[in-house]
Amino acid sequence: MSRRTIAVVTTSRADYGHLYWPLRELQARPQVDLRLVALGAHLSPEFGHTAAEIDRDGFTVHERVECLLSSDTDVGMAKTIGVATLGLADVLSRMRPDLLLLIADRFELLAPASVAVALRIPIAHIEGGEVSEGAIDDAIRNALTKLAHLHFTPTENARRRVVAMGEEEWRVHRTGAPSLDHLRRRTLASRAEVEARLGITLVRPSVMIAYHPVTLAADTLCEADAVFEALARLPHPIVFCFPNADAGSRALIARARAFTEAHARARLFVNLNPVDYWALLAQVDVLVGNSSSGIMETPALRVPTVNVGRRQQGRERARNILDVPPDAGAIAAAVERALSAAFRASLEGMENPYGDGHAAERIADVLADTPLGDTLLVKRAAPLG
Repeated sequence: MSRRTIAVVTTSRADYGHLYWPLRELQARPQVDLRLVALGAHLSPEFGHTAAEIDRDGFTVHERVECLLSSDTDVGMAKTIGVATLGLADVLSRMRPDLLLLIADRFELLAPASVAVALRIPIAHIEGGEVSEGAIDDAIRNALTKLAHLHFTPTENARRRVVAMGEEEWRVHRTGAPSLDHLRRRTLASRAEVEARLGITLVRPSVMIAYHPVTLAADTLCEADAVFEALARLPHPIVFCFPNADAGSRALIARARAFTEAHARARLFVNLNPVDYWALLAQVDVLVGNSSSGIMETPALRVPTVNVGRRQQGRERARNILDVPPDAGAIAAAVERALSAAFRASLEGMENPYGDGHAAERIADVLADTPLGDTLLVKRAAPLG
């Protein structure tokens, strides 16, 4: 059997955590020649130089594309796409993979998708069909869906949405979200192990913050004042995770640093690898913020989420999600409700709409076995009506 080359692009610790098990599955298949391309925040010391983590996990990073501008603006984001496009044109023209695998909705992914279209490289895309109306991620995700030739959706509604966009049904596979494979396939660290590894004391109840700029707003930090005001009112220990490398992220990091310096009960982590992130998430009592992780992954651990503002508006939700406006009083009240024994008890038996932890093997099976050539590359429009 001839081997097929599958290139996978990863831009940050966030998408790498989702890609980890699909990469493991592809690496284990003899018919696959796996090629990993790292770019963006992975190569930035400011964001933890997380490409080194990929190396430590035993994967080979075949190509590294420097493209992330030292910027905190939307212009910097736009120029990053351009720089990434130039670098990836050289990389992918030299590599000429049979398939290119992309995941989710980071703005940098417009670069590899555009290059692949020009070079006639079929694209496979994970987590299309989702909705996040309050961020530019939504438009990017939909653009990637229409550029892609194979689709792996986390939910049935997402699968139906991709088909409704005109994609042929045979191309669209409901697999679940691959981030959930961590929970099934790993033994997470105990509370004591998490405390020792991270150098913290998780006094109950403890609060984890995963908050990112609202990229569709003219002021991407327009909701941040309410978040920090609410946190100042809470007496609980607080753990911040670094935000994404979006416009406004540096100002958001500066505010988080200032908060932790003023409040001894708060800590900020520049980078948590996926396993440490999951282990910490399993031990805290509530997640506060606007991250997709709060929507997709916390239900698997029955951890309450206080979802702030509009960034994740439109996503499917399990019943552990408490949606609140960007208002300090509403956020603080929702945290106290989330911490109540009654609310925690109400989560017993909850199902996660985002899957069962078997996504990676389903994704790898399709990638390894789908026939290549014009059947895959040439897309047919769905009939009207």
